[in-house]
Amino acid sequence: MHGRLFLPSALVVLLSGSLLAEPVPVRHREGVVHGFLALRTPDGALVANGDLIQLTSGDRVTSRLVFHFKDGSLSDETSVFSQRQRFRLLTNHLIQKGPTFPRPLDLRIDGATGQVTVRYTDEHGKEKVESERMKLPADLANGMTLTLLKNIPANSAPPAMSMVVATPKPRLVKLALSDAGEDPLSTGSMPRKATHFVVKIEIGGLAGLIAPLVGKQPPDTHVWVLGGEAPAFVRSEGPLFMDGPIWRIELVTPVWPDEKRASTPSRR
Repeated sequence: MHGRLFLPSALVVLLSGSLLAEPVPVRHREGVVHGFLALRTPDGALVANGDLIQLTSGDRVTSRLVFHFKDGSLSDETSVFSQRQRFRLLTNHLIQKGPTFPRPLDLRIDGATGQVTVRYTDEHGKEKVESERMKLPADLANGMTLTLLKNIPANSAPPAMSMVVATPKPRLVKLALSDAGEDPLSTGSMPRKATHFVVKIEIGGLAGLIAPLVGKQPPDTHVWVLGGEAPAFVRSEGPLFMDGPIWRIELVTPVWPDEKRASTPSRR
């Protein structure tokens, strides 16, 4: 299953170097998916309901991850990428708006031309636009992070990835990945183990040296992927936007009306 989520691509930093890397090879081709997700606080309180809708046409994949928040806010990200031998981002469009987000954001990335446009609302309520033609690396991971993690071979060193973030000016940052081992979980009564990945945003230059001292180093994001012949995303924990809280993204199963009635004690 694919998710931005996805590990979220709106994470923001002050400054970063850009080290080129090769795109992740395709080991498991993506297909048609409709996944049901929940966005929760670390203690389990529901923040938003989500859907992952993914379609394919030849080697082209369109993946949309959308969260509808309880307060009416919206996070909606659509990524289009190719999966011919190696994964390659073609376009990405991220919208975040509503009371949950201190700075409403509309980020567009064109992987072919390198054009990146950020539309946002500043602290005075004025709409601003930052547009720049960037030299985008082949390992750009916006909206594809979970897909890429599913394709990392077991017992191998995870590669680094690149990502465009809005500060609000568009910038390239590097995602350093590490394998934190396996954590136990269960599906029904079946015990399983998921690989625990840690995703760290690397802040380059002087900003990278002082960030931990001034509290500007973004927190790590944690992602769990169930391995095997058909790898699947099972959970992630991390912020969804700049200075945002830590939230957990997890799978949910449908609940039928008669199941709700059966679980409700009858009154006499």
